[in-house]
Amino acid sequence: MGSGSPRRRELLAVLGLHPAEVRAPDVDETPLKGELPRNYCNRITASKAAALPASENEVILCADTTVALGRRIMGKPSDIGEARAFLKKLSGRRHKVITAVAVKNADRTWQKDVVSIVQIKRLSPQELEGYLATGDWQGKAGGYGIQGPAGAFIPWISGSYPAIMGLPLPEAAHLLQAAGLRVWDQA
Repeated sequence: MGSGSPRRRELLAVLGLHPAEVRAPDVDETPLKGELPRNYCNRITASKAAALPASENEVILCADTTVALGRRIMGKPSDIGEARAFLKKLSGRRHKVITAVAVKNADRTWQKDVVSIVQIKRLSPQELEGYLATGDWQGKAGGYGIQGPAGAFIPWISGSYPAIMGLPLPEAAHLLQAAGLRVWDQA
């Protein structure tokens, strides 16, 4: 698996899959000037997949999740101040969560993205500071994870819950099967 995300490993386990190895690729995730969020997410995912060679009989999965408020890409906050700024911007608004997944074997790469819409309720100063104090914002695009404490701030989504978590399960399963992996067949 080409991702260090524990959430992606948990989601793969839902499909009955347990990666033999985790090799998180080292790619520059800096957005290009004027790059749109969906294009950015797909480019980063493709870069991750390209950075990991697949040997014969090996299937590699890479993914990226991007939070977008309009045309603005809200990556992983570098510190609590940036997390606070992101969450203040998202408070009381809807935004997009884009997750792209790439699966490759020795011969070919397949890729798909899923766009979901998430609404975060208007956060009180106490809610915002209480959430930030949990540290759950660290390493999460947009400064939150729907599967953690921030889930209490999300009254509405349109799209794929597992994609918002970091891996669109139906699409990932389809791509893994296309690459020759036998999903659910652990015999």
